[in-house]
Amino acid sequence: MSDFGKVAVLVGGRSAERPVSLKSGAMVLGALKKKGVDAHAFDTKERGLEALVKDRFDRVFVALHGRYGEDGTVQGALELLGVPYTGSGVLGSALAMDKWRTKLVWQGSGIPTPHYEPLTRETDLHGVTTRLGLPLMIKPANEGSSIGMTKVKSARDIPEAYALAANYDRVVIAEAFVDGIELTVGVLGDTALPLIKLETPREFYDYAAKYSAEDTRYLIPCGLPPDAERIIQDEALRAFRILGCSGWGRVDLMLDRTGKPYFLEVNTSPGMTDHSLVPMAARHAGLSFEDLCLRILELAQLAEPGDDRVG
Repeated sequence: MSDFGKVAVLVGGRSAERPVSLKSGAMVLGALKKKGVDAHAFDTKERGLEALVKDRFDRVFVALHGRYGEDGTVQGALELLGVPYTGSGVLGSALAMDKWRTKLVWQGSGIPTPHYEPLTRETDLHGVTTRLGLPLMIKPANEGSSIGMTKVKSARDIPEAYALAANYDRVVIAEAFVDGIELTVGVLGDTALPLIKLETPREFYDYAAKYSAEDTRYLIPCGLPPDAERIIQDEALRAFRILGCSGWGRVDLMLDRTGKPYFLEVNTSPGMTDHSLVPMAARHAGLSFEDLCLRILELAQLAEPGDDRVG
């Protein structure tokens, strides 16, 4: 493990997902230490990144979620500092964090994604239902963990849902709800992990369903025929790569009643808590949590000219 040198696990940060990041970071830190890695917690809210150079860290495991950690900002700083880091680079992180621009890239690349509209204060919010139908998902474009997201069943509820989302981001999108099966695909290097089917009695897979509810069900195997699962895995890898993402991450999608996939978003720094999906899929593929953390750390790098990480 000495090959990794001194490793900083970036945790906490300043986003709305700080509590989740603290949990993810603690678990990653414990796993790396258990494997003999010289790993140390580094809360970016409390310490400036220049301390990474001052304290001679050799490598960074990014366990931050949301803004200032998953959106390309930290990645850009680490590139300038010359410290290798886990996950996607500047471009992939920034694009994947922005659900609106993710959709624009996917639309141009033939990746199926639900119909949507960006919303502003000037938008005829009630007219959106005529164009997209009901129910609708109203969400901030640059948040994760379903923060600020609402499932809207009536046009009269759209203004309130918009106001909630706008509290978190200036860019808000309305997305047609896909009635069907919710699936997620973990990505590790060039490999798509086994699909997980998500079931919750809640209106959708919201913050509580993700992190605290005891009635959320995670089904592995997901129940699809092997050939159908492989097709979705291949398309998920394409959706991941077309955004310039690399290293590891998670691709979320819905499968409608006809079996057609609709891709929702990519998470470039997914949760690593006891409720998290990538560790669950990795475990099903025979990779322990500790070994998963090591594999992610092995993939840490700086961008090279021509690398997908820089476009």
